[in-house]
Amino acid sequence: MARPSIVPIALTLDDRTGYTLWAPPWEEDGEEWQAFLGTTEGDTAKVHLFPTPAALAAYCRTSTDHDLADHPVWPVVVGLGPEDLTPDDDHRYDLDGVYDIAAENPDRWAVEELAATIDIVTRLADCLDTAGDEDDEDDDETQFEAVAELAAKPEIGSLGLGVDAFVGRSGEDAWVGVGGVLDDLWEDVVAELDEHFDWTGAGSATLDDYPAASEVEDVDPDDLPEDVVVVDDDEPAGATPVSSIARGGRLNASAAEVAQAATFWEAVGILPVEIVVPDGAGVTLRCYVEDVARFLGRDGEVFLFDTPEQLARFCKGNEEHDLAEIASWPEVADTDVRPLPADQDRYDLTELSEVLAEVADGAAGLVDHQAFAQPVEGVRDLAEYAGLRRVEALLSPGEPLGRAVVHGESHPTAPLRQEDAGELRRQWDEVVGEISGALVFRD
Repeated sequence: MARPSIVPIALTLDDRTGYTLWAPPWEEDGEEWQAFLGTTEGDTAKVHLFPTPAALAAYCRTSTDHDLADHPVWPVVVGLGPEDLTPDDDHRYDLDGVYDIAAENPDRWAVEELAATIDIVTRLADCLDTAGDEDDEDDDETQFEAVAELAAKPEIGSLGLGVDAFVGRSGEDAWVGVGGVLDDLWEDVVAELDEHFDWTGAGSATLDDYPAASEVEDVDPDDLPEDVVVVDDDEPAGATPVSSIARGGRLNASAAEVAQAATFWEAVGILPVEIVVPDGAGVTLRCYVEDVARFLGRDGEVFLFDTPEQLARFCKGNEEHDLAEIASWPEVADTDVRPLPADQDRYDLTELSEVLAEVADGAAGLVDHQAFAQPVEGVRDLAEYAGLRRVEALLSPGEPLGRAVVHGESHPTAPLRQEDAGELRRQWDEVVGEISGALVFRD
């Protein structure tokens, strides 16, 4: 069971985006709990939605009449500002966009996005359903019949298997089946949910306070109200009350652009990668040859470029490098598709160091071992390609850092201890230093 936490999320419905809080499942007094920021009036449970993170932060500072007031982490949330309560891309759920996603090719982004949206919908229904209270005689009664029917469909269940479930002829049929289920049920699903969405922010807002989601995408940020927080893809705000560290990436692309580009890059088997180290951030390319990582580089050095455009220009040139012999390289050299890394292929090696520093300074219990997962994945690939034996040694089970990584693989939600964080940060900084020495920033 994960440690108690509270995560800001955004829900878009009927061209409005509302901000609220979600407490993922946690265990207390031997029972499992899950909740959203809301209240119950009579037989109707409501989720409070706010037009901006600033409005959400103001409510959190002043109100205790809601379902999260007794949550173990609530005292931390009360002191957070709009930047800390702005959801990251992984916690933004566009209920209006489900049909568009289902109409796309079933690439990794589309499958994960659709699965995440349906998952949050079922969690909302579970928390908002008061028909199964103890006083009700029929335990099977539900206020969310369409949601229950949707979740029970085997076509929807296949989303949990990931993109591999939609490969080949049978996979194409499975994806069509997902779209068919959504055509039949999605309108009823969102209608059921909307009855439980409080778009007034517990009486603090009106519908006129919500800018149209479709218009916000195109408006000049300087023209927005001061309390509207704009999140760029290259600089997402913190998704948890642990830290509001901004990423060092320089990418300027929307999630839709990244998803569209991923169709080409996944097809050629060579993926764009972003790496952030203290010296700066850059993009490169990576593939696997017999499960061994190979990067755009030469003699163990990885070439990094400030922007996708600079990387693309290099790919069209004739300089020798270790990807030139890959069978699909001519397609890469000839394409005009921007090399835009997906979120899972972006490795910020500096962020983990700062998180470990926070734990050492007293944030123990608010950061768990899964913080190692993504940066260590990137580091292992880089060290393998560059032949960095010292990195491999530091990540071995015989070292404190290696033991923490191994523990995180089996117990990802176990919290990091304050007394361990100082040594873990020292060793991680040594790893990052070794990695930095193998990176060559190119013009």
